[in-house]
Amino acid sequence: MFALWDLQKSRLVGCALLMSAFALGGCSSQLADMSAADTPAHPKEPGAYLPVHDLPPDRDQAIIPPDQRAKIEAELAAARDRQAVAAKDAK
Repeated sequence: MFALWDLQKSRLVGCALLMSAFALGGCSSQLADMSAADTPAHPKEPGAYLPVHDLPPDRDQAIIPPDQRAKIEAELAAARDRQAVAAKDAK
């Protein structure tokens, strides 16, 4: 007897959940189309895809000449070493 009562109760709960899901699903499409007065309207057609395969032309010269690059790397290494010493002294 209790098994029949539990089955009926679970069917009732399942039907109620299903009906509420359908009811809320029907409202969501209407709510999505609503917009506030200060927001721009949704475009009717989606925009075109971005040109992913269009690459910029190759550069004729290097961005940084090799001698300047070596100088910058040496300065960065020196700054890193100074900071490592300063951090070790702070502890």
